[in-house]
Amino acid sequence: MKKRMILLLLFVFGASLAAFAEETIESLTTATDMIWLVLTGSLVFFMQAGFAMVETGLTRAKNTTNILMKNLMDFCFGSIAFWMIGWGLMYGSDKLGLIGFSDFFKGPMGDPKFYRDWFFQVVFAATSATIVSGAMAERTQFKSYLIYTVFISAIIYPVSGHWIWGGGWLSQLGFHDFAGSTVVHSVGGWAALMGAIALGPRTGKYVKVNGRVAVKAFPGHNIPLAMLGVFILWFGWYGFNPGSTLSGVSTDIARVAVTTTLAASAGAVGALIFSWLWFKKPDASMTMNGTLAGLVAITAPCAVVSPGASIVIGLLAGVLVVLSVEFIDKVLHIDDPVGAVSVHMVNGVFGTLAVGIWGNVDGVAVGLLHGGGFHQLGVQALGIITVGGWAAIMSWILFKLIKVTVGLRVSIKEEMMGLDLAEHKSEAYSGFQFFSNM
Repeated sequence: MKKRMILLLLFVFGASLAAFAEETIESLTTATDMIWLVLTGSLVFFMQAGFAMVETGLTRAKNTTNILMKNLMDFCFGSIAFWMIGWGLMYGSDKLGLIGFSDFFKGPMGDPKFYRDWFFQVVFAATSATIVSGAMAERTQFKSYLIYTVFISAIIYPVSGHWIWGGGWLSQLGFHDFAGSTVVHSVGGWAALMGAIALGPRTGKYVKVNGRVAVKAFPGHNIPLAMLGVFILWFGWYGFNPGSTLSGVSTDIARVAVTTTLAASAGAVGALIFSWLWFKKPDASMTMNGTLAGLVAITAPCAVVSPGASIVIGLLAGVLVVLSVEFIDKVLHIDDPVGAVSVHMVNGVFGTLAVGIWGNVDGVAVGLLHGGGFHQLGVQALGIITVGGWAAIMSWILFKLIKVTVGLRVSIKEEMMGLDLAEHKSEAYSGFQFFSNM
């Protein structure tokens, strides 16, 4: 009788201990995930500073205040718009796989997971919006840029984001974009392309000489600042990609960090060597954009490719960004002051296709080179076309509407004066004299 009683007590104690351990582990996992997403979301937020520094450094000094203001205010306006409308369209209850439709203006208040997830996602929305700033730099009205940023954060980005990350039709087909080569970067890149076309080039950029178009370079005024921005963006990408594991206890965190690092490094190397051969000198701005191109390209496949494949992807991205910048500028005569379209749109497309070529994780994405055939590549291509079409068409309509209502571009006089004085009555470098030694 005593033995039975002892065994029963031991059983009850063991069961209670197991239940307590399970509950404790679940609580620790929840807390770890909370810390992880807030921390990595903060790193992604810090990328706003990186974008501001890159764009400022690669453009002229007379527009510095304007650029800094755009990169600050697109997040401020965009975050409110995403809370009001964007979150509901992206992560609300699915309607026919096309759109989310719930949780507008407030979301499920009181749910800690909502606050965690909303914070992590709003910084991605801000990244997509701020990409456009660089392509439209030095000639856009400030108020018009703010109107655009509200619409991309509230509608354009969330709708296509729902198709992929919100349980929409592309995710149901097996489209894979781990951290946003298409969801974030291509959407921003397509919008940037439409904005640059709608605006037209900066005054004096393309001049006809003897029947031929001469392309004039407008060198950036502060390469050290641009380089600092690249380092900040690279640092922030460790929130962008590893953070997209969405769990602080995921075993994929280190793998994603490694592939991200290698692709960025290879992108810089590829752009450096290729630009050295092309221009006969190692070009600093191309090398910086090569780094960013490698980061953009690895963003979609970072969790499904090997370290070796990530190096190949980065090298190709570095070469691709140089070719793209030259083609867009010298052949298409589209003025993109910082190469935003080449970095984000072109390499966002390439990185998305890379999943269907080098992907090698069973049940997630198996690419062409690993026996997966053309199925995954076809799904990726379909996503690129549909998301690109959505972002391009909606952005074009938006910019045209802004153009015919409040106006999109500043006057030639204001452009020549510089947007710091024309738009803000404030010089970034008051008291400094800028000169050229040529």
